[in-house]
Amino acid sequence: MCPTKHKQKHHHSAAAIAIEDWREEVINGGSLKHVDLHTGSNGWASPPGEIFSLRGPDYLTGKAKIPSGDWLLNPAGVDWLRSNAKLDHVLARPDNRVMNALRRSKNAKTFLVAINLQVPGRDHYSAVFYFSSKIDEPINSNPLLYQFINGSDAFRNSRLKLVNNIVKGPWIVKRAVGNYSACLLGKTLNCHYHRGPNYLEIDVDISSSAIANAILRLTLGCTSAVIVDMGFLVEAQTEDELPEKLFGAVRISQMELSSATVVDSGTPSNKVLPINSGGESENEDDE
Repeated sequence: MCPTKHKQKHHHSAAAIAIEDWREEVINGGSLKHVDLHTGSNGWASPPGEIFSLRGPDYLTGKAKIPSGDWLLNPAGVDWLRSNAKLDHVLARPDNRVMNALRRSKNAKTFLVAINLQVPGRDHYSAVFYFSSKIDEPINSNPLLYQFINGSDAFRNSRLKLVNNIVKGPWIVKRAVGNYSACLLGKTLNCHYHRGPNYLEIDVDISSSAIANAILRLTLGCTSAVIVDMGFLVEAQTEDELPEKLFGAVRISQMELSSATVVDSGTPSNKVLPINSGGESENEDDE
């Protein structure tokens, strides 16, 4: 073997190991533990894409849906946070464990997408789902996801879709949520987007919808009995965008409210330490 090729192969392998080490740290480091998909409780897992039915290649003519394939991004941890005020832009916080782990890895090509579901109440909660780019699939390898990450808020609001399924839970929760449902989050709830040099965070304000707030309060009363799958994707609306693909999915299994990490609601620093990424936006909040 050519020494140069051997050196390149070794370098690539070392980079892959470093990324996996970083992902292992953040997957296993949150207050909400990573659990077995089928038997775990009070934790989270990664459901396979095939359990979600999305728009297939012929959807515009025949309305046919098909099981989704693998996610476009890898799971990179979940945070369950509690504070005395709503938590916005958690990736800009100096105490965010995922961003800190990514900085320590010194990997310049990893891109993060974070979904921050903001749960209102006397105590404010945030369920934050993190997804990271794959080592062999840069963000721009999927044109629709790339457009979503770098597009306008109007485009994002018209395309960000949640598909969910109540795997287990009281009948009243299943009736309120629906066993399987889908919605465009940006048209149902107020979503705020924070575009950093190597990430996009989506803050979803559940209090902005009276219906969603009521369903959530119902669900919070029995979270320890509920298992729910949530898949996130950019809705395909033209033939060349089909079939739809999840960019990430998470299963929350019988979560205890008391497992949340208490954090200071103080305004985080606006200075975000950059890690060069495949994205093209230069602003932290470009809209």
